[in-house]
Amino acid sequence: MMDKNNNKNPRRNFIKNTGLGMGGVILAPSLLSFTEQESVNIARDNKKLGIALVGLGRYSTNQLAPALEKTKNCRLSGIVTGSPSKEKAWKKKYKLPDSNIYNYENFDEIAGNEDIDIVYVVLPISMHKEFTIRAAKAKKHVICEKPMALNAEEAQQMVKACKDNGVLLAIGYRLHFEPFNQRVMELGQQEVFGKVKSIKAVDNSNMTGGSLDLWRLDKERAGGGPLMDLGIYCVQAAIYTMGKPPVAVRAKFGEVTHPAYFRDVEQSITWEMEFDEGVVANCEASYADEEEKNSLSGKAEDGWWKLEPAYSYEGKKGETSNGKMEFPNIYEQVKQMDAQAESFRNNQNPKTPGEMGLRDMKILMAIYNSAKKEGTRVEITY
Repeated sequence: MMDKNNNKNPRRNFIKNTGLGMGGVILAPSLLSFTEQESVNIARDNKKLGIALVGLGRYSTNQLAPALEKTKNCRLSGIVTGSPSKEKAWKKKYKLPDSNIYNYENFDEIAGNEDIDIVYVVLPISMHKEFTIRAAKAKKHVICEKPMALNAEEAQQMVKACKDNGVLLAIGYRLHFEPFNQRVMELGQQEVFGKVKSIKAVDNSNMTGGSLDLWRLDKERAGGGPLMDLGIYCVQAAIYTMGKPPVAVRAKFGEVTHPAYFRDVEQSITWEMEFDEGVVANCEASYADEEEKNSLSGKAEDGWWKLEPAYSYEGKKGETSNGKMEFPNIYEQVKQMDAQAESFRNNQNPKTPGEMGLRDMKILMAIYNSAKKEGTRVEITY
């Protein structure tokens, strides 16, 4: 049986009214404060906006660059890398001119390059703040990968720098542009099955079978372990199910069974996110799960739903108490970058703005704070 909406809450009207057709979550006014008059203007014609990828690791190589060959509103116009061998390979593959290839030292010269409108920061987390701020000073709009920064203080500096320089900042929350997760937003926020009663979000991977020399296992570069890398998906999922952020959290670190890998960051963590109506989201993230569980589920007064996998790049599946979710698996990064580029072109705040990333950093820091205090309830101030 196919998943169908309650007639009292027609999907078409909901998507039209809330912007979920572009993957948006209901945002508080404070997230929508950037004014059109303040922002750098981009020509409003049909020209594809130029994106420079900063950092040419696996995500840029395997996901973003191929996606930019399929986008309608933007294109790959430049790269920033510290690797001369990557410069040569990318220049040849994507036919990039020498004038659009930068390294980390001469990056600021990008300010004079009219072929580049947007800088996409795809670096280890410890470098997000520096290159977001440098891009803002160069008067380029910015997309920054998740999680936004090492902590909330850095995130606040990034938001301020972009506002001070009249550029827009978006976070690379691709799932806001993906139909299975958009459906969950609708089910929860529109109360299709009545009020939400509980949420469960899990995102685990297994990093115990490979190299010990990974930046994600280095606290200075990653800010933390699986909570930062994977748990951010769970935090986001609970919030866009409810359409609002939590008021408090409780958390505990898991047992370290692979000390060689987890000398610096947590191996696993579980936490609860408490919402103002008493709804609790139970979440977990791990770097040592052989099954690599990946799911998002919710229970409401009159029904339930589940996505599994929920956060992977492809292969998503979903069902509700009414039956299977019938949606295509799409190239999420194409949808994400097209939507964000269009927002930049029109001087409109993106669906996943820097303020959303800042909010989420406050939540992540509260979760760590609670875990360090062995599960003490920590209230969150936004």
